[in-house]
Amino acid sequence: MPLYKTALKWLGAAALSVVTLLFVAPFVLIVLNSLKANNEITSAPFSLPAEWKWTNFQTAFEKMEYVHAFANSLIVTVCSVTIIAVCASMTAHYFVRNDSRFNRYTFFIMVASMIIPFQAIMIPLVKIYGDALGLLNSKPALIYLYLGFGSSLAVFIYHGFIKSIPAELEEAALIDGCNRRQTFFKIVLPVLVPTTVTIAILNVLWIWNDFLLPSLVLIEAVQRTLPLSTFYFSGTYTSDYGPLMASLLLSIAPVIAVYLFAQKYIIEGVMQGSVK
Repeated sequence: MPLYKTALKWLGAAALSVVTLLFVAPFVLIVLNSLKANNEITSAPFSLPAEWKWTNFQTAFEKMEYVHAFANSLIVTVCSVTIIAVCASMTAHYFVRNDSRFNRYTFFIMVASMIIPFQAIMIPLVKIYGDALGLLNSKPALIYLYLGFGSSLAVFIYHGFIKSIPAELEEAALIDGCNRRQTFFKIVLPVLVPTTVTIAILNVLWIWNDFLLPSLVLIEAVQRTLPLSTFYFSGTYTSDYGPLMASLLLSIAPVIAVYLFAQKYIIEGVMQGSVK
């Protein structure tokens, strides 16, 4: 191998190592500081714990009402992801199989809406749905908002994949006696499984870890999801950093497990949906 190719190879490996370190370092700091006392965290945040305080996890588990908050997060995430997948796949299928000018413009508008930052519309959203309509402070309202904000990307990914499915498959099913609904759920949707898994993983990572939207919608403490429950460790003048770090680990542990289990489907599904 030529010398310059070897040098480029080692340079690329070094660059990847640096990037990996930058991504891993914050997580390592959270793990280390979750096992320290408050004074040790503030005085030596980068050192190993002098005394390993495993009680921080017990304190976090009890104070954040982990089981109840976990149930809230699970309900919101599962319902939102399921509704987004079903509605977005049906919408994308309709756009592909009914290629009219109106549908093309509607699809382009949905794709263009992805560039609008949530921070630009959160105040009007709270004013309209909260003050005017009184629809906030409930998990169904939060699920409804996640459907609105998550459908555009899902429709975009589904749209690219459905175009690669031969229309003859659906025509054969219609000839055999299936109606439109049966054709979609028995023929099209099973073919969309790789894309559906990818969309589900991306939405799980987003919805489970989301803090801003639930903080605007879920006002009562009984409705709080796991990210919101970390508020219990922050006061006006002081913060209980050890249990706070432990609560962060308890909050992200389930979604990390899901990601590690299904990470190979993310790139695979995105590539299938965008390229095809």
